[in-house]
Amino acid sequence: MANLSTEERNELTAILEARFHTHLERHPDVVWSDVVTKLETNSDKLLTLSEMERTGGEPDVIRLPNGDLAFCDCSPESPSGRRSLCYDEQALAGRKKNKPDGSAIALAEQMGLELLDEATYRHLQTLGTFDSKTSSWIVTPETIRQKGGALFCDRRYDHTFVYHNGADSYYAARGFRGMFKI
Repeated sequence: MANLSTEERNELTAILEARFHTHLERHPDVVWSDVVTKLETNSDKLLTLSEMERTGGEPDVIRLPNGDLAFCDCSPESPSGRRSLCYDEQALAGRKKNKPDGSAIALAEQMGLELLDEATYRHLQTLGTFDSKTSSWIVTPETIRQKGGALFCDRRYDHTFVYHNGADSYYAARGFRGMFKI
C-alpha cells in the first residue's frame, strides 16, 4: 500500500468523521477528536482504513465489550471487494481446480486487519444488522482448522448464526470483516 496524499487523507478523514457522527450508537461516549489523535500517531492505520473503505468495508469506530475501541467493517453486507475468498493460504494451496483469487487470512494480514472472532462478530450484531444476505469468515479455532474446516457467520431471522464449511470453499456472497484496535 502506498502512502496517502494529503488530499486522500483529508477525504478519508471526512468520510470517517461523517460515518462516526451518523452512527453514534456504535461508540457511545467517544469523541471524534480523540479518535483523530490516535490515528495521527500511526499513519499505517490510515492506509489500512483506506483499504477498508476502498474494498467496501465502511469502517467505523466500535466499542468492544472490554471497553477498547476499534475500527471495524460496518458495511451492511460483507465487504464487496473482499468476497469469493477461501479461508487461508493452506486451503488455497490445497485447492486443485477453480481456485479463488486469494484467501481471507492473507488479505486481512496484507491490509493490516484481524478477522473478527465469534464473540466480536456477535457483539457487532448488537450494534446493527449485518450480513443479512451475505456471510463472513471468522477466526477459526485451530482444532477445527486442522480437520479442514473453517467458521463463518451471518444474520438470519434476527439471529446470529455460526456455521462451518471446508476452508477451501468460497462463495460470491462470503467475504470477511476486519478490525484493528485503536
